[in-house]
Amino acid sequence: MFELLKTDPSSKARLGKLTTAHGVVDTPVFMSVGTQASVKALDPRELIEMGTQIILGNTYHLNIRPGMEIISAAGGLHKFMNWSLPILTDSGGFQVFSLAKIRKIKAHGVEFRSHLDGSLLFLGPKEAMNIQRILGSDIAMVFDDCPPYACSSKELHAAVERTVRWAKECREQPRAEGQKVFGIVQGANNAGLREACAKYLVDMDFDGYAIGGVSVGEPEPEMMEAIEMTEPHLPANKARYAMGLGTPAQLVELVARGVDMFDCVLPTRVARNGTAFTRFGTIQIKGGSFKSDFRPVEEGCECFACKNFTRAYLRHLLNVNEILGLRMLSVHNSHMYLKVMEDMRRHLAAGTFAEFRKEFIANYRPSAKVLTARVKRALIEDDRG
Repeated sequence: MFELLKTDPSSKARLGKLTTAHGVVDTPVFMSVGTQASVKALDPRELIEMGTQIILGNTYHLNIRPGMEIISAAGGLHKFMNWSLPILTDSGGFQVFSLAKIRKIKAHGVEFRSHLDGSLLFLGPKEAMNIQRILGSDIAMVFDDCPPYACSSKELHAAVERTVRWAKECREQPRAEGQKVFGIVQGANNAGLREACAKYLVDMDFDGYAIGGVSVGEPEPEMMEAIEMTEPHLPANKARYAMGLGTPAQLVELVARGVDMFDCVLPTRVARNGTAFTRFGTIQIKGGSFKSDFRPVEEGCECFACKNFTRAYLRHLLNVNEILGLRMLSVHNSHMYLKVMEDMRRHLAAGTFAEFRKEFIANYRPSAKVLTARVKRALIEDDRG
């Protein structure tokens, strides 16, 4: 399933290929987030044209709307949303964290009150895996317990115990044809728990492994530490996935720490607020300084937005609430993320990743507002509808 092609001598960065039922994914890879069977503001044609290899769906949300009866009748998630390439589905474990106010954790799963109408629903290992089987995703994630940042030691130990126990139960459930299952390592910033959780999961021999419990409100240095605590305990011949991360600069640094797969809502979320990512950092297109700026969002960018529209025009659209403005920033941001991943793969293949990493990090200047948005991603459930 995962083939390790090359490693970087200056870091832990890896070049690889991930084979799935719906195609081969070149890694490192960024997975666009399509929580409710759609990447916000973008259509499948645009995603494919910009080089999207794999997208994300969400078990909890799709189970509520439109429901498994509809998706099953449609022939699965791929046919329902007209997406022919690979799909990874989150199990709903993140909602255990993000919807903490409307759920109760029980021995065999989590009881939720629907965020839509308050109706009662239950999601556990059996339910999560059955939903993902019906969805027919290429990669299904185990159902885990994602603890909040700065939780008590007792809460953290209990979350890790549940994560391991639920992972074993998920491992035993039926799958869709060709479907792979990834385990999720929890443990916050406790090195001992991270190691123990990883070892238990590796013994279960999953098809890949995710590092969970990051991007849950912790400072960036602690997020990096959690990755560094976990990575050494994951097998080299399996794909590694850091869940919910991150900014472009973080992706570069996380690839250097041995991670292969990423997802994050930032590209489309901050686009809806008028923020654009560039290789030099972020810019706030709504700002008055761009009123008569007739340059593209980013010089040299080959995305449709940059080849056809100016900053001044996009600023105008955003300030008069025209949908095209947020759509074009979503196009640019998503393209930019994919281009960073493509550049990393190219430099890894050429043996020049160290130079790329040094130059990219030296030039990148993040916006405080974007960092705030990243934290917000962890504090509330993004993209409910």
